[in-house]
Amino acid sequence: MRGRGKVVLPAVVAAVVQVGAGGQANAHWHGSGARALDVLGYVLLLVGPGLLLLRRAYPRAVFYAVLGVTLAYLALGYGYGPVFLALVIAFLAAGHRGSRWYTYPVVPLGYLLMVWPAPLVRGHPTNYWQIVGLFAWLSVLVALAEGIRQRRAVVIARWQRAEAAQRNEQAERARAEAEREQRATRERLAIARELHDVLAHSLSLINVQSSVALELLDRKPEQAATALAAIKSASRDALGEVHALLQSIRAGTETVAAPTSPAVRIGDPDALLAPARTAGLDVRTEVTGDPVRLPAVLDVAAARIVQESLTNVLRHAPGASAVVGVHYSPTELTLTIENTAPTNTPQPSTTPGGNGIPGMIERAHALNGTLSANPLPTNGFRVTAHLPIPQETR
Repeated sequence: MRGRGKVVLPAVVAAVVQVGAGGQANAHWHGSGARALDVLGYVLLLVGPGLLLLRRAYPRAVFYAVLGVTLAYLALGYGYGPVFLALVIAFLAAGHRGSRWYTYPVVPLGYLLMVWPAPLVRGHPTNYWQIVGLFAWLSVLVALAEGIRQRRAVVIARWQRAEAAQRNEQAERARAEAEREQRATRERLAIARELHDVLAHSLSLINVQSSVALELLDRKPEQAATALAAIKSASRDALGEVHALLQSIRAGTETVAAPTSPAVRIGDPDALLAPARTAGLDVRTEVTGDPVRLPAVLDVAAARIVQESLTNVLRHAPGASAVVGVHYSPTELTLTIENTAPTNTPQPSTTPGGNGIPGMIERAHALNGTLSANPLPTNGFRVTAHLPIPQETR
C-alpha cells in the first residue's frame, strides 16, 4: 500500500500543477503569440502525469513517452510552463535505474534545443541570464538524479549484505547442527565400543570358565573351584568398569572424564594376558623394539585390541594356542595376535557377539592407524594392528 502511494502521489501532484498552473502560464505566453490552451492542450498536460503511473515498471519507456508528449505540446505552439514537471519526474525515475547512457545524454541535447534554435523558431530571443539559469537548473536536475542513483545503490548493497549475513547465519546454524549430530553419533559409537570391550571380554571368559566348571565339578572339584574363582574375578572387574563407564555417561563428558586407562597396560603383558591364561588359553608374548611409555588413549586401544583378539580365540578356537607380538618402532606400535588351528571342534558360542573386529578397526582408525584380521593357510587366524606413536611421546 505504501509503495502504491509513492507511485500515485507524484503523478496526481504533477497533474494538478500542470492543469492548474498551465492556464495561467499559457495566458502569460499568449500575449507573445503562444497558442491558447484548448482541449488538446489540457489532454497533453494530463497525458504526461498519467504515464507516470507506469514509471516503476517501465522507467525508460515512460521517460521517452513523456518527453514526446512535452515536445508535442511545445511544437503545437503552447506556452512554456509547468508542462516540464512530468518530464522532470520521469527523468528522475529513469535516471537512477539502468544505464546512464539512455537518459543523461538527453539533458545536453534538450539544453541546446532550448537555447537554440527553439527560441528563434518561436520568435523569442534568448538572453544571457536565461542561458545560465537553464544550465544551472539542468545541472541540479542531473545532480539530483545521480544522488538518488547513489542512494539506491547504497540501499541495494546494504540489503545484499543483510541477505548474505542471513545466509551465512543459516549456514552456520546448519553446520553447528550437523557437528552436534556427528558428535552425538561419535559419542554413541564410543559408548557402544566401550560396553562391548568391557562386557564381551569378561562375559566370554565367564562363559568359558563356567563351561569348564560344569564339566569338572564332579570329576575334578579343585579345578572347578579355580574356574569359579576366575569367574568371580572377571565379573568383579566387569562390574567395576561398567560402573565407571555409567558414572561418566550420567555426569557428562564435560564434568567427569570417561575412563581412559585400562586395568592393565600393553607394557605389562603378564597382567594383560592373565585372564586369558586363567581361562585355559596357552598364550605367550614376543616383545621387540625399544618400549616407550605410550599415551593413555593409545594404551587403551592396544590393550583392548589384544583382549578382544584373545576373547575371539577363546570363543571360536577352543584348544588353540596364541602368540601376542608387540613391536615398538620410532613411529608406530605394531600388534600381532596369531593363533594356531583349534585342537577341538569349535562349539557355537553361547554369548552374543559379532562386533569385535569392527570395534577393533574403529579403535585403530580413531588413532589414524590400521587393523586387519585374516585367516591363515594353517586354519589359524591373525590380527595385525599398526598404531602411530605421537612424536612428542618420545
